[in-house]
Amino acid sequence: MRTLGTAAFIVAAMAAAPALANDAMSTLGAGGLVFVQTDDVKMLSEDLYVSPEHVRVKYEFRNDGEADADVLVAFPMPDITGDGDFMVAIPTEDPENIFGFETLVNGEPVDAELHQYVFATNIDYTKYLTDLGLPLTPYGDATVKAINALDEATKKELLHRALVIPMEFDQGQGMQIEYRPVWTLRSTYSWEAHFPVGETVTVEHKYKPSIGGTVAVTFLSEPYDGYDPAAVYKRKYCTDDSFIRSVEKTLPNPAERYGAPFTESWMSYIWSTGANWSGPIGTFHLTIDKVLPQNLVSFCWDGEVKKTGPTTFDMEAKDWWPPYGRELEVLILNRQNPEPTVG
Repeated sequence: MRTLGTAAFIVAAMAAAPALANDAMSTLGAGGLVFVQTDDVKMLSEDLYVSPEHVRVKYEFRNDGEADADVLVAFPMPDITGDGDFMVAIPTEDPENIFGFETLVNGEPVDAELHQYVFATNIDYTKYLTDLGLPLTPYGDATVKAINALDEATKKELLHRALVIPMEFDQGQGMQIEYRPVWTLRSTYSWEAHFPVGETVTVEHKYKPSIGGTVAVTFLSEPYDGYDPAAVYKRKYCTDDSFIRSVEKTLPNPAERYGAPFTESWMSYIWSTGANWSGPIGTFHLTIDKVLPQNLVSFCWDGEVKKTGPTTFDMEAKDWWPPYGRELEVLILNRQNPEPTVG
């Protein structure tokens, strides 16, 4: 497992840092397409591009069997669970396509079907909420307003089924109770892909990632309450000594470990869910792009990392399998008020 060298860390500031609350905003880790297992269809190549603005994947498949294959393809979206203080980065405002999901097969758009289900305590409550006229999304003003517009008996029943929780607040009119959704939404797109025997089929897939983060650098702090930020970040993002030193050099006061002029952004790509093709990926190519060249970045990769431009880093592997038990996790430190470039 390797990290980028020191020079590679002077990378991109995003065009616009994501809006962050005072506490951490968590990320939703999406991934690529999931192909129902087939022994005949091989993945010749996968070209993965990851940036804070969008994720793009291009696959090439070949059917080496003796007959055409119709394969079920799915894009599973991450589970979304509500809570009283919802702090999850939602990439778009479309409740039925929060990632702005698009897929082309041989250059033609696919007509995907959306499947959505609601669970609480491992019980499927999809029809129950639909019959009440409630949105299935466990967040947002529309869902909260719809819940609290119900009669008291129905709200108590939602509470009894562990679908909502009560939140007490005072806005100058005494204590009031507002019910918030805490159910889990599971969503998947699916369609049938046709792989003619002996032919190569190109599948292109892109979406807008969920970007989590904080308003300050947190991993420089000393361990507290049994939590060691430096160890956690090293394990998840492969932050090495040179990366830490690069951040420490920016501290106005070395004693104030939260004073580095950065905000954190986190991206996740779930590449393990797609390992259902026949054999390894013939050629796997990964590009990570930071958009503008002022930030610091760290991520794990078993192999050589090449800096191919002011904001891009490329990796390649032959006969590649997604690493067992480890997804792609990217840490970006967004430089705040960088010094102007001379020349």
